[in-house]
Amino acid sequence: MVVPSSASQEVFIQGITHEGRTFRPSDWAERLAGVMSQFRPGGARSAPGGHLGYSPWCIPTTLGGVKCVVVHPELRNHEPMAWDFVMNFARDNDLQVAEACLLPDAKG
Repeated sequence: MVVPSSASQEVFIQGITHEGRTFRPSDWAERLAGVMSQFRPGGARSAPGGHLGYSPWCIPTTLGGVKCVVVHPELRNHEPMAWDFVMNFARDNDLQVAEACLLPDAKG
């Protein structure tokens, strides 16, 4: 199981298997993040409509043309079983996982 070595690092679950195949279905990242949407600061009911968006701790994205889910280490602190769920999802599906720091978009 991957555990970030620094509080500032996220875990990137990439939609590529260790054999280099693209993981299917194509919307897997959105589905996984949708399941995790209830895990957020203050809980799912912390703001009106909060259950309708992704958790800031589990965000689907595309990096370099590869679907990914960025998992923030705060998820592990808030709900260890949810952390285990996403990490086991990656392991069970043989997905590549990397530690990194998601940088904000450059303002131009």
